[in-house]
Amino acid sequence: MRVIAAMSGGVDSAVAAALAVDAGHDVTGVHLALSQHRQQLRSGSRGCCSVEDADDARRVAAELGIPFYVWDMADRFASGVVDDFVAEYAAGRTPNPCLRCNEKIKFAAVLDRAQALGFDAVVTGHHARLAHGELRRSVDAAKDQSYVLGVLTAGQLAGAVFPLGSMTKERVRAIAAERGYAVATKPDSHDICFIPDGDTRGFLDHRLGTAPGPVVDAGSGAVVGEHAGTHGFTIGQRKGLGVVVGDQRPRYVLGIEPVSRTVTVGTADLAGVDEVRTGEPTWTGAAPSLPLDAVVQLRAHGAAVPCTVTAHDDGGLLLALHEVQRGVAPGQSAVLYEPDAERGDRVLGQAAVARAARRPPV
Repeated sequence: MRVIAAMSGGVDSAVAAALAVDAGHDVTGVHLALSQHRQQLRSGSRGCCSVEDADDARRVAAELGIPFYVWDMADRFASGVVDDFVAEYAAGRTPNPCLRCNEKIKFAAVLDRAQALGFDAVVTGHHARLAHGELRRSVDAAKDQSYVLGVLTAGQLAGAVFPLGSMTKERVRAIAAERGYAVATKPDSHDICFIPDGDTRGFLDHRLGTAPGPVVDAGSGAVVGEHAGTHGFTIGQRKGLGVVVGDQRPRYVLGIEPVSRTVTVGTADLAGVDEVRTGEPTWTGAAPSLPLDAVVQLRAHGAAVPCTVTAHDDGGLLLALHEVQRGVAPGQSAVLYEPDAERGDRVLGQAAVARAARRPPV
């Protein structure tokens, strides 16, 4: 196959490109220039898309003897990922920018351009597996990225290659070291790539400004604090609330209302939910028949829990969770997996969380 290897400058994409060459594919390396401030240098394990990352990717491509190009997608990334991230927080939701980047950039813009240029597929360093066109979890549970790939359609998966899904991260680094790649010991990027200092609230303050409002305790209805903007909070948050309540019990964010600028907090017993309503789903294959028993993951690093999935009148899904969960925030992705013990690592699809609540007792 003629393939594009998306080379971020990290160890995963370097090894993925090398394995594609080893497999006999006709490989061309491409570094995606996503940052509008690429001249900044990478700081430790935070951020990506710096000039240093581009240079690291170029060096690996040279060692592999493959053509290498930089595709500037900064404007598309800014509008499709960064602006979306800001707008979601302004609306009181909690987005996942990595999922949006996979959907809008890596497996839409990049795949579309690659196929238009005559390439068959895009190779990436994601830790996930493809088996007979089905998206599955990585064998390395700690590094599994199937959650952020759950938004992909069957057509997009048909144009994707994930060489690393059958190996551990330790093995990936060992392969890079065996080949003498300098990126073998390069730290993984983490947090949000376009906020390299890790200060999400500061980033949003700069984009959205301040909009003070009350912090209200759900139990008493009393105002227990004031905030500078609802965008500084997410459902389930416990730290950094800046509230003082007489009983000294920990409080969690239960609700965010941007219009009234009200953040509602409450005790742990009020924070649990067992019913999730979503927007319209996307499926990684043919849409399954509903109702359906499945396993759902509600956060990128959250535990998967059993649920029963039914269709909602508005075109979305209703997920009846079999276990009470905390920190289920609107805007996050509910990624559904097959419940079968033998095939429970298969991704069925996903839908954005619209709201979460506690079902009334029967």
